[in-house]
Amino acid sequence: MLEAAEIGHRIAKDVYEREEPRLREALLNAQYELLQSKRFPVLIIISGVEMGGRGETANKLIEWMDPRHIRVRAFGPRGEEERGRPAGWRYWREFPPKGSLGIFMNAWYHDAMAGRIDGHLDEFRFERALDRIRHLERMLVEEGTLVMKFWIHLPQGEHKKRLKRLHRRDDVAWPVEKDDWERFRIYSKARAVAERMLRETSTAEAPWAVIEGTDERYRFLTVGKLLLDALQARLKQRFDRERRALAPPPMPVTDNLALIRNLDLAKKLAKVDYEKSLARWQRKLAASVRSKKFMRNHSLICVFEGTDAAGKGGAVRRVVAALDARQYAIVPVSAPTDEELAQPYLWRFWRRLPRPGGVVIYDRSWYGRVLVERVEGFCSTADWMRAYGEINDFEEQLVNAGTVVVKFWLQISKNEQLRRFREREKTPFKRFKITKEDWRNRRKWNGYEQAVCDMVERSSTEIAPWTLVEAEDKQFARVKVLRTIVERVEAVL
Repeated sequence: MLEAAEIGHRIAKDVYEREEPRLREALLNAQYELLQSKRFPVLIIISGVEMGGRGETANKLIEWMDPRHIRVRAFGPRGEEERGRPAGWRYWREFPPKGSLGIFMNAWYHDAMAGRIDGHLDEFRFERALDRIRHLERMLVEEGTLVMKFWIHLPQGEHKKRLKRLHRRDDVAWPVEKDDWERFRIYSKARAVAERMLRETSTAEAPWAVIEGTDERYRFLTVGKLLLDALQARLKQRFDRERRALAPPPMPVTDNLALIRNLDLAKKLAKVDYEKSLARWQRKLAASVRSKKFMRNHSLICVFEGTDAAGKGGAVRRVVAALDARQYAIVPVSAPTDEELAQPYLWRFWRRLPRPGGVVIYDRSWYGRVLVERVEGFCSTADWMRAYGEINDFEEQLVNAGTVVVKFWLQISKNEQLRRFREREKTPFKRFKITKEDWRNRRKWNGYEQAVCDMVERSSTEIAPWTLVEAEDKQFARVKVLRTIVERVEAVL
């Protein structure tokens, strides 16, 4: 891929001066059309050889377009806040919303390349990093993002000339330093790694455009025209979903309904046993999450899903009663806001990841994509079918970064749910808990039952398994939740 970018492309000054104003006007018009429609976001990744003109290219795009609606992010070494979270956390927080453009300098490609060149990533880990990049970019595209990737290449001889020329000047903003010469020294090794990375991450949905960086006029016009063509083509599409691949029909789920239908909902815990067990497991939880090892190296995410009126709120209150208020955050998940709808569905969850020593409790979660969105038809079959893999990958990144992920599904019978609904309607301080939405969801009991069994079967993994909680007896359910959290945390410690 890189050999084609060493031909020596050049643009004459008069040609550039003739074409540049027209390109600038067209780009600005396309940007404003995107801004008004807010149909999709644009993510531009600019990477490549040092001294190739990456920064100048980004600056030129900003000069040609309205900078108020472009985010530019350059990612350096991971800071203290970032080191305690998955590597993808800092990128997810910066994704552009629908209607705007984002420019990422290097982004996740720098991490993969640098790790392979310095030996931090062996062959297996490097391939795994590239695989994760492909998954991320495919998910972004499936969620509606236009992903443009530009690799600015510079032949080795030209790279050396630029270093020498800049070394002799004292009026440049970033003078040549020892690290710049060191990167040139490993040019051949870096090129081999880059060639492989480009080849394996240039996909149908997010291909690389390799641009020769020797002549800046050629570089500016080429990048600008490619971006314009992609923007105009996407804006002409009548429906965004036309680009999305059709998913195969979901597999029959008759057999796996036994996952929840066979639960022994008659399990109970006497009051005296409940009080003793509750106090015991709360003490253990407090000790575990306040230990030095946990505070230094781990965090905890608890996901609470369940049938309406199954007692999630009561279980959460018993968990946080064992925690320091400064240590935890409860995140109740409802319908996404306009800001959240402008991003991929996992975006709002990536933003709320705990730092080491922290605890985040989700009252409903990212599993809404395969539960309520599936059953209510808020997303396509293709969307919720691919979500299983995306969620499993998300949770794997959490666990690899030191997070203990504990997931609960609280189950009650249909008759018990009806009894609790009616009790809530009769009790003044509980009426806020029952809404028309709850009654409407109840009419879709079978659909949710099917979705839950599918969810558990496809996303209960060795590193982040589901725990099914028999919640007909609230006391039994609360103790089981506490005991499970303690056992999972202690297993890690």
